Amino acid sequence: MEADQSAFVLTFSCVDAVGIVAAVTGLLAERDGFILDSQQYADLDSGRFFMRVEFRGAGPHFPGDLAAVQAAFAPIVDRFAMDARISDSRVKPRFVIAVSQGSHCLNDLLHRWSTGNLAIDIAAVVSNHEHQRRLTEWHGVPFHHLPVSDANRAAQEAAILQIMAGAGAEHLVLARYMQVLSQDLSAKLSGRCINIHHSFLPGFKGAKPYHRAHERGVKLIGATAHFVTSDLDEGPIIEQAVERVDHRDSVEELIRIGRDTEAQVLARAVRWVAEQRVLIDGRKTVVFR
Repeated sequence: MEADQSAFVLTFSCVDAVGIVAAVTGLLAERDGFILDSQQYADLDSGRFFMRVEFRGAGPHFPGDLAAVQAAFAPIVDRFAMDARISDSRVKPRFVIAVSQGSHCLNDLLHRWSTGNLAIDIAAVVSNHEHQRRLTEWHGVPFHHLPVSDANRAAQEAAILQIMAGAGAEHLVLARYMQVLSQDLSAKLSGRCINIHHSFLPGFKGAKPYHRAHERGVKLIGATAHFVTSDLDEGPIIEQAVERVDHRDSVEELIRIGRDTEAQVLARAVRWVAEQRVLIDGRKTVVFR
């Protein structure tokens, strides 16, 4: 019989136990499921097990749609008390991007998305400045100017959530959004908000990091993509990269190298989250590349 070309992704974590992989792969075998990719990890320190399986139908007994696939796995999810998610890989997750004045990360994400090299839907861009309206609207993406101050911060963050809900967006990307999210918003977006930091954390925090790095004569600069939590720049790390520099590099050159690195690191983090390759493990992440 001709194979069903729809594909699904199952990701989960649970308390480690004997028989988890056998239960998952056995059910797929019984239901004519064909495994396209499978990765798993046992965290011996925490005693938890993590797994990502991508699969499609290969015969008449395979469930026909996402709801049926979810129902088929429900007994296994209950048996092992899994924190599980099953999605149709053909459905692109929707993201809202927040930006301030800098364009490098936003421009990179919009370019990758518009050329089909980033399998997400960018539902909207929000900003506390007007600077990136032209770039955003040139790509056909709605732009929302949401000025923020201490006096209206709660209302401004509520507007961000409203835009996300109205657009059906699950994730928020802080693409050099130079505002600290409140504890309330950080909690509401737990595991769904990605930030890019201008350092290989831990590093130079605060204003003018490249100037401070230049003054210290650093030999490596980098960038870190992480989930946002109420602890500033302390959320679970998704991806990092560094570039070697030396005494010949000016502040301007460090900034150029740093911005390139930030854009690449953020794009990888967004792609891996979109493909359900990132699972949170306490203060860390498990990334199935």
